Amino acid sequence: MSNANSRGMFSFLLKEHIVAKPGFNRWLVPLASIAIHLCIGSVYAWSVFNPALTQQFGVVAPAAGDWDLSSVVWIFSVAIFTLGLAAAFGGKWLEEVGPRMVGVVSAFCWGGGFLVGSLGIVSHQLWLIYLGYGVIGGCGLGLAYVSPVSTLIRWFPDRRGMATGMAIMGFGGGAMIGAPLIGYLLNTFAEAPTYLGSADTMELMTEAGRRFAETANGQVEVVVASAAQAAELPGGGEAGVYAVGTGDTGAAATFLTLGVVYFVIMMIASFSYRVPPADWKPEGWTPPEKHDDKAMITRNHVHINQALKTRQFWQMWIMLCFNVTAGIGVIGVAKTMMTEIFGSTMPGIVTAAFASTYVLMISVFNMVGRFFWASTSDYIGRKNTYHCFFVLGTLLYMSIPFLASAVSSNPTVIYLAGFYAATMVIFTMYGGGFATIPAYLADVFGTLHVGGIHGRILTAWSTAGVLGPFAITFLRDMSRHNAITELVAKIDPAVFREAFGAPVAQLEALVEANTVTIARLMEIAPPGTVDPTSSLYNTTMYAMAALLVIAFFANLFIRPVGERHHVENTHPEAAPAK
Repeated sequence: MSNANSRGMFSFLLKEHIVAKPGFNRWLVPLASIAIHLCIGSVYAWSVFNPALTQQFGVVAPAAGDWDLSSVVWIFSVAIFTLGLAAAFGGKWLEEVGPRMVGVVSAFCWGGGFLVGSLGIVSHQLWLIYLGYGVIGGCGLGLAYVSPVSTLIRWFPDRRGMATGMAIMGFGGGAMIGAPLIGYLLNTFAEAPTYLGSADTMELMTEAGRRFAETANGQVEVVVASAAQAAELPGGGEAGVYAVGTGDTGAAATFLTLGVVYFVIMMIASFSYRVPPADWKPEGWTPPEKHDDKAMITRNHVHINQALKTRQFWQMWIMLCFNVTAGIGVIGVAKTMMTEIFGSTMPGIVTAAFASTYVLMISVFNMVGRFFWASTSDYIGRKNTYHCFFVLGTLLYMSIPFLASAVSSNPTVIYLAGFYAATMVIFTMYGGGFATIPAYLADVFGTLHVGGIHGRILTAWSTAGVLGPFAITFLRDMSRHNAITELVAKIDPAVFREAFGAPVAQLEALVEANTVTIARLMEIAPPGTVDPTSSLYNTTMYAMAALLVIAFFANLFIRPVGERHHVENTHPEAAPAK
């Protein structure tokens, strides 16, 4: 009874009450979708919060009671993992209630997640940030991500790829707006901590790992900031001693502000959603024949529960998972690769500003690729589009080790340009894979439950969000360890002992403590020794290329879904009227 009452109370949000009237401009729906995706796309700018969250007490530098970076970075991973799960469960609900209801709930979750996270920052309870931003906010991410998909496909049956590409383009470009916005708000709300004086004029002591200073008011816990750290304070500051617990990083107020702003925008956009009337089609457009061999578009439908029983679903799941894993493989180490490979060989070009611009361009090409590839798929077909991703992507991933090795022996700008171009094309295909998959699903499974099927296939994203970072760190660490071992073998043990104050027998402990690094070993290596830094990513890139080869064959063998899986034969009660 209560469920029926609640459904009646919110009936104005249901899809049967948001059917568009004659003359409705279908282009308003993509605009609403882009607005929502720009809001949730700011999740890609999470790293901007890391410095503030790891210095809540110290403000100018981490204090003893502050969270460490390893505790904070996983909040993003939890949000992405929850996104996939929420999309999987929310996709079917979307088909029942429509996009406005799902959009409204996602606004409450995403905006509310920021508010709960703000409370966690103020109370210094990390679990509240995980709950708010990671779990509640992650649910908002998943629901908002799938909310426009099936609606757009029904509004644009003539341009499925372009329509979904426009919406999901916003998610890829959300960090372009989110990162500078977050930075601006942090600077606006930040307050410098109390400056007590220079380190050489203060009486400092250490107790249980914490630093204290004697003041007129007694002992005060402090941090000692360098000139570089003090320069990052609002309005700048002086190197020296600062009181812990004074000042503010601005993170809590920024979370609160973003929560309110995103909630308002997403609510307005959600109420702009409309669904087309039954049997609506664009004026002058003729549906394709039952099976279009070129584009592999079907006019039949597959029930959401039956879709998981088809091999086509799992082939596409593998395609999306491996394409995302490979893309994360480059995104996760792109800036590091740029700095380590080209920073030492071409320091005049690859500066800190160059690297920052490179990161911004990652977001630009990720966004552009979502619209470009999805729109292109309307003309060459979804299957051929994914063939481009996997064939071209394999070649580009395998070219990166060559470019990295070539520049170490011959530092010319042509290799830098080649690396830049290769990675940017990879980023377009990373975003393009996300934007093209909804239209591909509609082609293969029909439009009846495409929103729900899309939500379930996004569990591939959750898997890739865990698999990608693990593979990257494992393979890179393995390559680094092998490189250090090979370098040490070329160095005189006596020279090694003199440089590090310990014998080669203690190498493992010295590496673990970051005392021995490749850079330090190169300082004492024999003349002519090649710096192995540029080859640290070779194994990772080859592994990513191998994943794309597997995905290529998964796409190659996709065929139209058999008639036994059509909704008329599995769930006749759900079949649309002919």
